[in-house]
Amino acid sequence: MSSNASVNGLATALHRHLKKTIGGPALVAAVVGFGLWRLVDLSANAAVIIPPPSIDEPLGAASETVVLAGGCFWGVQGVFQHVKGVTSAVSGYSGGTADTAQYETVSAGRTGHAESVKVTFDPHQVSLGRILQIYFSVVHDPTELDRQGPDVGSQYRSAIFAANDAQFEVARAYIDQLNRARVFPKPVVTTADRLTGFYPAEDYHQDFLTLHPYYPYIVINDLPKVADLKQLFPEIYRDTPVLVTKSGT
Repeated sequence: MSSNASVNGLATALHRHLKKTIGGPALVAAVVGFGLWRLVDLSANAAVIIPPPSIDEPLGAASETVVLAGGCFWGVQGVFQHVKGVTSAVSGYSGGTADTAQYETVSAGRTGHAESVKVTFDPHQVSLGRILQIYFSVVHDPTELDRQGPDVGSQYRSAIFAANDAQFEVARAYIDQLNRARVFPKPVVTTADRLTGFYPAEDYHQDFLTLHPYYPYIVINDLPKVADLKQLFPEIYRDTPVLVTKSGT
């Protein structure tokens, strides 16, 4: 991708999320111009304490990958980059085809893609079950259908893209477990799907939370999730995130 395309794409993404987070164009201009976003109340979904899955994957390979969708990939990636045992977390697109895996196209909501994060982890340090527990309790609200916070559309749906049969069974069983126990006030709408492809997002989307910690959308929606991870899962939280630029992905 050319540098001009990257700059234009980033500008479009920033404007879209800022507008949804704060208000209309005039208010956006005023907020950016005067720094009033610092006064906006935090409105991220509150994290909840939930039980771990009753079944988990047996230990096997030294490295494993699962793809998770739960709203804007900035926050999903940002949380998992702070989890011990995660060796890589890459923002991208899953659920559609390669020819439509571009931000502007996916944002129209008609490609079948969901903004997703490919999480690569060492199951000897953090299990798939713990990854999913964090996903359901901290990363997003799994009861929201085709939306997450200010972001609306099927591209922001809640979905687990399983890389193998074992992952699929663990994910499906955990969803059933949470619904049977009525852990949430509304049913979990997360789908367990077979992974058919993952397409990394544009470079300007990678490591977004770390690179833009003062951007209003991040302050309001995503930094509280990282704080919740540290509070609810202190034993596997790490201060220094594993970044795409350092993981070589």
